[in-house]
Amino acid sequence: MADQHEAQQQKTRVVIPVTGMTCASCVAHVTQALEEVSGVSQVQVNLASGRASVEYDPARAALPDMERAIRDIGYGVGREAALLHITGMTCASCVEKIQAAVGDLPGVSRITVNLASGTGRVEYLSGVTSLKGIKGAITDLGYGVEEKLEGEAALDRERQERQREVRRQLVNLLLAAPLGIAVMVGTFQPYWFLPRFIPEWMNNKVFLFFLTTPVVLGPGRQFFVNSFRGLRRGVTDMNLLYATGIGAAYLIAVINTFWPDAGFGGREATYYEAAALLTAFIVLGRYLEAVTRGRTSEAIRKLMKLQPKMARILRDGQEVEVHADEVVLGDMVIVRPGESIPVDGLVREGYSAVDESMLTGESLPVEKKPGDEAIGGTLNKTGAFRFQATRVGKDTAQSQIIQMVENAQLSKPPIQRLADTVAGHFILGVHLIALLVFLFWFFLGFDWWFVPETRLILTPYVLSGLGAFGFALLTSISVLVISCPCAVGLATPSAIMAGTGKGAEHGILFKGGDALEATSKLTTIVFDKTGTLTRGEPSVTDVVAEGGEETEALLLAAVAEKNSEHPLGEAIVRAARGRGMEVPDAQSFEAIPGHGVVARHGGWEVLLGNRKLMAERGIALGELLARAEALENEGKTAMFLAVDGHRRGIIAVADTLKPNSA
Repeated sequence: MADQHEAQQQKTRVVIPVTGMTCASCVAHVTQALEEVSGVSQVQVNLASGRASVEYDPARAALPDMERAIRDIGYGVGREAALLHITGMTCASCVEKIQAAVGDLPGVSRITVNLASGTGRVEYLSGVTSLKGIKGAITDLGYGVEEKLEGEAALDRERQERQREVRRQLVNLLLAAPLGIAVMVGTFQPYWFLPRFIPEWMNNKVFLFFLTTPVVLGPGRQFFVNSFRGLRRGVTDMNLLYATGIGAAYLIAVINTFWPDAGFGGREATYYEAAALLTAFIVLGRYLEAVTRGRTSEAIRKLMKLQPKMARILRDGQEVEVHADEVVLGDMVIVRPGESIPVDGLVREGYSAVDESMLTGESLPVEKKPGDEAIGGTLNKTGAFRFQATRVGKDTAQSQIIQMVENAQLSKPPIQRLADTVAGHFILGVHLIALLVFLFWFFLGFDWWFVPETRLILTPYVLSGLGAFGFALLTSISVLVISCPCAVGLATPSAIMAGTGKGAEHGILFKGGDALEATSKLTTIVFDKTGTLTRGEPSVTDVVAEGGEETEALLLAAVAEKNSEHPLGEAIVRAARGRGMEVPDAQSFEAIPGHGVVARHGGWEVLLGNRKLMAERGIALGELLARAEALENEGKTAMFLAVDGHRRGIIAVADTLKPNSA
């Protein structure tokens, strides 16, 4: 049992970005290649996110071995790159020391240091090491280092790559679609009513050749190049299906155009429209796929944008600004009104109200005093405070949420594992079927069932010009062409990316793909009211006034809160204006942290706050106390109003239901 536990402890998990995957068979090939690396115990590859999650024994497997396995089968490994400004270098030995120290870090593939310019360029795998760790290795040698150019976040770089791919496939689509339609129109020119509108020269085979060739060699070139790279390393993917289907249709059309007596059906048996339109359809799919992938990562990008980039900390008694990822455990962090909290910690000094809606959905701010927990990514509303960092970097609550969303998008539900298994054997199976179809019609079927007078449906072609070889090749090409769509491998991962991404955008987090799949069997859903069924902002629900003067009580409360930045005060002012009241400025205003506010208006002293404020000012609440408890039992926040030392009423505020909540 102890041995099993020790073996489990030795396991390390790394996420490797994989580039060049286009279909589910790519997933199968990458998975197989990584599983063959000695020491790798578990592999999960996600097509939509382009990442591989690998669990391995670091004593038996190394990251370069995994990268080599991925590259050996024709795929790439995505890496981060950073440009650094290094100070303190004086000679070539400084360069060697820095390159040796950084180059020995796990996950660093290349480090180039230039002594003359004082710069260093490092390429590294962010899932294994961090830029902070690289900087630390350099500073440990006694040199100064900072980012020469403020680099974009990894997700922003990913977005740029996605946008480049979207633009590339859009250009391909704008070339392939119009030419493909023109080829189709020219092909069918002699039929139906088309001769009335379309000139005869559009049906000329040489003209169709010149229209189709730019489509096959332009937008279609990617399929031939990618399939060649795969075959060179002994792997097959959907690109091979695309290349063989498009290539065979185009090649037969060219042969029948320029060498009509070669035995492939003659001059009328050309398939330019098949080659051109098939290319256009596949390029359209690639374009939509690129657009979808870019959108699905938007939720994670939004979560990351909530993370503050800078933090203000105390170092040697001085306030200094550092990058948020450079805050270490135990640092004293200073937060001012309106700033985001950079990391998790415990409040040591000060008082404030913090908007934690990004985490809890609760619209009402949470009061923070010494001993309370501060959560990274939440927004400080009113006061200033200092807190001690207890969780930084990947350990913060917000980073854990981002990690959960990423893991959910990376995980595979049972249906996707089935789809990947099918797709992994799909290409080989289709080519075997196409070969069997060719052999059958060449050796048996042509002699048994071939009828020369048969017409191809919706075409001007008669089969009389086809020999056994030509007809067998035509039928086998048909098998290849109709097998080209890759929906079986792409639909499920795309759906998971879209589902988990859209869920995170609306505050719904899935632990994994299996949980997402299980939602199809749900019969009952229980909702938390806050931020889900409610508006997400506080509103005045009740005004209780001594003597029934509700309008006057609300106006006095609004005057007292007009200069307050507290969301409850804003709700009171908004309610007064909503009833058509003019809210004048108070002659003086004072906010008392944790208690309420004191203001002077028209010679009166107006107090609005909690029980503590009333008790400190010696104001007896009487029967208002029971009414306040009843309102609080309904989930409302009750604030007491007093004027010149006498109780005047209660203002109750709550997060109210949305109009469309059933």
